[in-house]
Amino acid sequence: MSTTIVHYLPEDELIQQAIAALMAALGPVEAMRFLSITKESRVESVIRHREWQASLNQKDFYDQVFGAMGTKD
Repeated sequence: MSTTIVHYLPEDELIQQAIAALMAALGPVEAMRFLSITKESRVESVIRHREWQASLNQKDFYDQVFGAMGTKD
């Protein structure tokens, strides 16, 4: 039985090689354009969460999560 040891590149070398690959594949303008792309889906999820919070009945939600507080069985 043999064990394979995986060695990862140091982070700074990984970044240098990744940028060089992007530059070679896309050219400098498109590589920089790619690196500056923002994640729009993150903003959408935050908006969706805020809308959910605005429509939330806090008492009902707490009762569902923590059980009805203060009630005796």
